[in-house]
Amino acid sequence: MVRTLIVFLLAAVAVLAADFRLYLKDGNYHVVREYQVQGDRVRFYSVERSEWEEVPASLVDLKRTEAERHERQEAIQEEAAEMAAEDKYERQQQEERERVPVGPGVYFVEGNQIRTLKQGESKAVSKKSRTVLKILSPIPMISGKTTVELDGEHSPTVMTSARPEFYFRLDHEESFGIVKMMPKKGVRVVQEWEIVQVSNEVIEKEQDIPIFRKQVDDGLYQIWPQQPLEPGEYAVIEYTPGERNVQTWDFACQPAH
Repeated sequence: MVRTLIVFLLAAVAVLAADFRLYLKDGNYHVVREYQVQGDRVRFYSVERSEWEEVPASLVDLKRTEAERHERQEAIQEEAAEMAAEDKYERQQQEERERVPVGPGVYFVEGNQIRTLKQGESKAVSKKSRTVLKILSPIPMISGKTTVELDGEHSPTVMTSARPEFYFRLDHEESFGIVKMMPKKGVRVVQEWEIVQVSNEVIEKEQDIPIFRKQVDDGLYQIWPQQPLEPGEYAVIEYTPGERNVQTWDFACQPAH
C-alpha cells in the first residue's frame, strides 16, 4: 500500500515538473509546458488553453522565469529522491520482516541466513528446591538466595562473531536483553535472586550487556551488543522484573581470529 502511494506521488511529481511559469515583465505569467525564443518573439505552449501562442520577447522576463524554474526543478528532484529513499527503506523493512520465522522465539543471523536459537531449560535452584522454568510464570517464593541456572558449563551453540545479531519475536510485551552468564561448577548462572525479608521484594542480579535494539515490526525486535563480546557464555533472556521468571536462549561467544 505504501509503495503504491509513493509510486503514485512520483508520477504526480513528474507531471507537475513538466509545467512552469513564463513570467512577463509586468508581473503576470502564463503556465506553460515549454517555450522557444524565436528572434524578437517568444513562442510557448499554454497549459490553460492547450495551444501554442506567441508574445513579443521584450515583454517576457526570461531571467525570473529561468531562476524560478531552476529552483522548482531542484525542489522536485529532492522530493522525488526522498520518496524513492522512503520506498527503498519500506521494501528493506518488509524483506527483513519476512526473513524472520513467525513463531515467538530468538533467531540469530549467520551469514545470509536466519537460524533458530534453541531455548535452554533454565532452573531456579536454592538449597531447598530445584524448579524447572518451563514457561514465563512466577515460581513460589523461596526464602534466601536462589540462582537461575543452565546445566553444563558450555553452550552447544557457538557464535564466532564478537557482535552477533539476533531477532527476538515476542508473543506479548516483556523485558529482554543479553546477559553474560556467571561460571559455576557444572552449570552456568543466568541470574541470582535475593529476597528481601519483610517486604518479600525480589532483587535480580545479572551481568547485563549493553545492547542496541531496533523494532522491526509489532513484537519483533533486532538486538545486538553495543561493544564486541569477550569470549564466554551468554544468553538472550526474556523476563518480568521482580516477578521471578526468566526464559533463556544460550550461546557461547568464541570470536574467530
